[in-house]
Amino acid sequence: MSTPPFVDLPESVRQVTLTTSGGPLAALRADAAGATLGTVVLVPGFTGSKEDFIAVLEPLAARGWDVLAYDQRGQHESPGPADESAYSLPSLAADLLEVLGAEGGAVHVVGHSFGGLVAREAALAAGGAPLASLTLLCSGPGAIPASHHENLGSLRAALPDVPLETIWSVKEPADRAAGWDPSPGVAEFCHRRFVSNSPWGIRAKATILCDTPDRTGELAALGAGGFPVAVVYGPGDDAWTPAEQDAVARAVGTAAVVVPDCGHSPAAEQPEATAEALDTLLRGFAARSLG
Repeated sequence: MSTPPFVDLPESVRQVTLTTSGGPLAALRADAAGATLGTVVLVPGFTGSKEDFIAVLEPLAARGWDVLAYDQRGQHESPGPADESAYSLPSLAADLLEVLGAEGGAVHVVGHSFGGLVAREAALAAGGAPLASLTLLCSGPGAIPASHHENLGSLRAALPDVPLETIWSVKEPADRAAGWDPSPGVAEFCHRRFVSNSPWGIRAKATILCDTPDRTGELAALGAGGFPVAVVYGPGDDAWTPAEQDAVARAVGTAAVVVPDCGHSPAAEQPEATAEALDTLLRGFAARSLG
């Protein structure tokens, strides 16, 4: 679970609603300061939300990017049906492609963790377009390592019958015992966000995290055709290992960018350094496309 450093919207950030055939999606938008370099769409992970990126929205906008972060279907403030099949990877990728289509033009996409699997699915389904580039932020080649499967399996077995409030009552003290210590306002937000998720959505995503195949070869083939792919992670990432993410980077013909002094959530833990890393990557992609 990513924990945003704050949850009050910065002055230049506004909440918007995106329209897709799968239903409305809640989003945060920040407009570039001055002439725009392009648009960046940020896709959150498993039990995260658009707020996971709240601290990088203004820094990216200040560097010249229009930025959009959204809650995926059934996540936080985006409604979703009580139907596990509605949360398949192709369905979530289709939502992303609709978001990109509405933005118009080629859009850079950054997918965090599970959001990286969704973004990769969208890129492969569309043969690259309408993505200007794909950045995998703390995401992996396929299923999350087996060390996480027991907890995900327990969550899947509990849902949808066990209320999310009950699961939170077990999860929160365990997280605090492991060192989780947010401010009271952020803790209240994380509680509210968790219980607002669709239990069917969480159940489906847990299955995807455990079962999704390694599609690095397909992504490498897309990259070999000129589609820009980047890999970014924190050295303390405890989801997919840095070695796995380095292997994805090598396969697509690049070197991973490591954001120092953070773990699985660089945008929340080191927002300024993450914004700087993304800005450097995206400017490089834009220059390459012009060249």
